[in-house]
Amino acid sequence: MSTYQTVMVERHDAVALVSLNRPEALNSFDAELRRELLLAAREVNNDDSVRVVVLTGAGRGFSAGADLKEMPLDDATWRVDDQINLEYKPILMEIDNAPKPWISAVRGPAAGIGSALAMACDLTVMSEDAYIFQAFSAIGLVPDGGATWQLVRVLGRKRAYEIIATGEKLSAQKCLEWGLCNRVVGTESLLDETLEWAGQLAARAPLSLRYAKRSVARACEGGFAETISDEAEWQRLCVASEDALEGASAFLEKRKPVWKGR
Repeated sequence: MSTYQTVMVERHDAVALVSLNRPEALNSFDAELRRELLLAAREVNNDDSVRVVVLTGAGRGFSAGADLKEMPLDDATWRVDDQINLEYKPILMEIDNAPKPWISAVRGPAAGIGSALAMACDLTVMSEDAYIFQAFSAIGLVPDGGATWQLVRVLGRKRAYEIIATGEKLSAQKCLEWGLCNRVVGTESLLDETLEWAGQLAARAPLSLRYAKRSVARACEGGFAETISDEAEWQRLCVASEDALEGASAFLEKRKPVWKGR
């Protein structure tokens, strides 16, 4: 694994742990963190020996969002839409298009673009002290990084708008009840429990995880008939794979399968 200044990448067998590493700034995003997180995401996504990725933040928070001290508002040539489209969007799409599941492990605040990053992951584990925060209306801005899309898809239009307009801090327990996270665990055990769950997922068939991820994403947007056809195509790919043969053999021989991801 490569070495970065603002990101840490660690291996735990078939699981990669990617940590935002600006704890002194609550992992708020500056130019270096944006650049290095994209490189780290590409690195773990391109590594076939990595089956699952866990994304977290070092220190007491996941991410406070964009580093407002870095925004050159007095520079007439600077455009925030360029920064979102050219720097943040590639990171978010790297997670969304990844051929493996990403799990966000959220402690403390996941605010602004940090919340968008946490919600972009396929699964989310939150510690008891964690919360998702859309602080934009208090500073004259609007959500970005696809946060609006995530909130509307999970919560519906009216509840999503309420959260954005009021700037309510969504506690971990409320996120669990509303479907914005999968599990809530103790603060001190967040990483241990998330890595354990990631390890369990890493033991599953890689192609199954890959195509199920695509199928779920497509089903959220497509119609019933279209989804059936999509599932049929991905099932065809899985049935023709070496892993499907290995899975059947292992079942009949009562042993653990050895997956190859092909």
